[in-house]
Amino acid sequence: MSKRQEQLKLGAFLYPTGHHIAAWRHPEAQADAGSNFAHYAELARIAEEAKFDLIFMADGVGTRGTDTEALSRTAQRYVAQFEPLTLLSALAALTKKIGFVATASTTYNEPYHIARKFASLDHISGGRAGWNLVTSSSENEAHNFNRDHHVAHADRYERAEEFADVVVGLWDTWEIDAFVRNKESGIFYDPSKQHLLNHHGKHFKVRGPLNVSRAPQGHPVIVQAGSSEPGRNLAARTAEVIFTAHQDINDARAFYSDVKSRLTRYGRSADDLKIMPGIFPVVGKTQSEAEEKFQQIQELIHPAVGLSLLNGMAGDVDLSQYPLDGPLPDVTETNGSKSRQKLMIELARRENLTIRQLYLRVAGARGHWQVVGTASTIVDQMEDWFNTGAADGFNVMPPHLPVGLTDFVEHVLPELRKRGLFRNEYEGNTLRNHLGLREPQHPARQAVAAE
Repeated sequence: MSKRQEQLKLGAFLYPTGHHIAAWRHPEAQADAGSNFAHYAELARIAEEAKFDLIFMADGVGTRGTDTEALSRTAQRYVAQFEPLTLLSALAALTKKIGFVATASTTYNEPYHIARKFASLDHISGGRAGWNLVTSSSENEAHNFNRDHHVAHADRYERAEEFADVVVGLWDTWEIDAFVRNKESGIFYDPSKQHLLNHHGKHFKVRGPLNVSRAPQGHPVIVQAGSSEPGRNLAARTAEVIFTAHQDINDARAFYSDVKSRLTRYGRSADDLKIMPGIFPVVGKTQSEAEEKFQQIQELIHPAVGLSLLNGMAGDVDLSQYPLDGPLPDVTETNGSKSRQKLMIELARRENLTIRQLYLRVAGARGHWQVVGTASTIVDQMEDWFNTGAADGFNVMPPHLPVGLTDFVEHVLPELRKRGLFRNEYEGNTLRNHLGLREPQHPARQAVAAE
């Protein structure tokens, strides 16, 4: 039984064919998953029946990489897959309880777009929407938005800080009871309950009003994924959930403690933010069966695909010029994901891995926590992370789909429930209900309460 009174949170992180880089080649995988709506509908059904808190969709507004040889051999890297808000809106109509979180970048969007789309998804779903606020990490995205080069890391986060404020301000355009829609009086909305943003900042000039009424949850849930120093500060000020990557429980505890301690700077408490590291589980009835499953999918990795996994974090260094079975050379600082680069380099140095060994280690979880074992041994470790201040829950990353998800549901969830670590039924109807997050009050109501 957990030492905590609350239970852990679970997200179903659905990459089209699964998270392993070779997932699409697995005999049980749905190879055309990225453009197969029936596939996603079935996954949503499975996740909701299992009582997951949410479904999470990652996104990028461009293919990840320019190596045609590698890209032509993978179903990942944002090749041939749905735009997530469109997909989640459709899935919302097929479900009743489960939450929906989609990634949308602050680098190559405008705040008004994001505020309007996620407020709309919150209405369509009846209060189950969340926005994963990210800064784009891929140089390839820049080329689709009138730029020759990607925006510098520090500039991306500076823009993101202001971007988040504008989106929240737009979500506060309307008080909850602004739309009276009184046919007799002819009053559609109460003008006194509309609040123009009139934002003037370094990056944005946005007047408002948002032309979507106040979201059922007040605001859609804000999720953040950055673990760099600017990312931690942004999360501590704005995020309500963090999806993060850690392979070691001690690193996870240090991150958890550090980010939670920053919340007081912004008048927030530890309960205002849930930290959910990614977990890549390979489940077997026995340890040997789990290891055999993992080895089967590892053998499907083409070397060009494995190497391309690392090239994105190597800065200006072309790893193809070095022996695959030699050590990782010194690499330059990336303008992409700095926290992920740091994680990869530390892993290679700590375990003295060759380039080939490193890509084999990260081909499944791409830097997230990878666990291969029985349901009992996996839950032992999840419980340890949860009870000792490393996580409030986990974002589950199935190796391949749909079987990787059903393995977790059929074997791991019963063990979690037996130990009192996860719900048997939903207790509310919104994503905030599921996650134990308070609904934000409108600033106008806060001002009245203060008087």
